[in-house]
Amino acid sequence: MTIREMRPDDLSEVARIENENFSMPWSRNAFEDSLGRDYNIYLVVEIDGRIAGYCGMLLTPFEGQINNVCVDTDFRRRGVGHEMLERLLEKGRERGVSEFTLEVRESNVNALALYEKLGFKSEGVRKDFYDRPKENAVIMWIRE
Repeated sequence: MTIREMRPDDLSEVARIENENFSMPWSRNAFEDSLGRDYNIYLVVEIDGRIAGYCGMLLTPFEGQINNVCVDTDFRRRGVGHEMLERLLEKGRERGVSEFTLEVRESNVNALALYEKLGFKSEGVRKDFYDRPKENAVIMWIRE
């Protein structure tokens, strides 16, 4: 397993994984635009030459908003998400971030368990945050 910065040549595969896993996926162009911003961190996990997962975070002076997390279905339940997010949090800390937040569908019990294992705590709910299907988001934070 190799975790590295996302590159432009990863975007087709990232977009494919995104489209297969989300009802309202980001476009390839949205990822490309995010890669070009120095206030974002985007990582991919490579296993046997394939993109197994990716994640991204928007940085502000003391806060990191994690806005993309996905592991391809072929690579789930192998620790990919945990390793990838640990590295993302580490990179945020290296840039001076002391608090991290994300939203997750309240029905996504696997993601909730992963985030809790990483130290995130539930601090609220955004009612009807998601569409397709309409669902609440759990707001989670790590505050150091």
